[in-house]
Amino acid sequence: MAGRMVVGSTALAELVRPASGSDPTGAHQLLPVLPELAGLLPNRGLRRGSTVAVGLGHPARSGSTSLMLALLAEASRAGSWCAVVGVPTLGAAAAADLGIELGRLALVPHPGPEWATVVAALIDGVDVVVAAVPGTVSASVVGRLAARARQRGSVLVPYGRWAGADVTLQVIRGAWEGLGQGRGRLRRREVTISARGRGAAARPKEIRVWLPGDGSSRTGRVSSAGVVPPSGGPAVAAPPGVGRTGSRRAALTVVGTSD
Repeated sequence: MAGRMVVGSTALAELVRPASGSDPTGAHQLLPVLPELAGLLPNRGLRRGSTVAVGLGHPARSGSTSLMLALLAEASRAGSWCAVVGVPTLGAAAAADLGIELGRLALVPHPGPEWATVVAALIDGVDVVVAAVPGTVSASVVGRLAARARQRGSVLVPYGRWAGADVTLQVIRGAWEGLGQGRGRLRRREVTISARGRGAAARPKEIRVWLPGDGSSRTGRVSSAGVVPPSGGPAVAAPPGVGRTGSRRAALTVVGTSD
């Protein structure tokens, strides 16, 4: 199934009811993320009730969609429902390739003028709600949606410019690999992801990763000379899902980290 396409208030209500019943106690306060992204988050996961924004990067959207999907992948595989609002170009194949369970993915490609109402309704019953930010959103709407996420125990993931997020992840640099002298094919992209926020996330962090991963699992700190491998450290394990079926490739491969 290529995700649930949600159109109209009736379909939205039908989605929210079963999703909200999946974890009625809210016992699991931390939703998992891929190990490669864990170091960017203050709790090494998606804390229920938090707001984790994904910026559009420079140039706009360069690697940002892949980052947004990668952020959902581990929670989706662990059984959480996810919803994506306002991204009509989102491809189910890309989502599945990055590890998202399509049977627990709701898509609202065109929320219309009642964008805030749609997002609020999904927050009531879906574990992780990605919401593409439609231009300028008023401070009152920002505050109201963040408060609703805290109350309901959902994770709100604004996709675009968003003031006041607990953490903002953003692709700040990227370069494709695979093209030779006028021929070849684009195979993967090395991107630098930054994390900035408030409280426990106030200290800026950066990592360099391959999107998609190549399974080689290289890691190290970033210096002026490039990537310095950890001395005697263990190899980084491949992301969950790699090796289980023999066909899924790694969603991310860490190249370097920097605090």
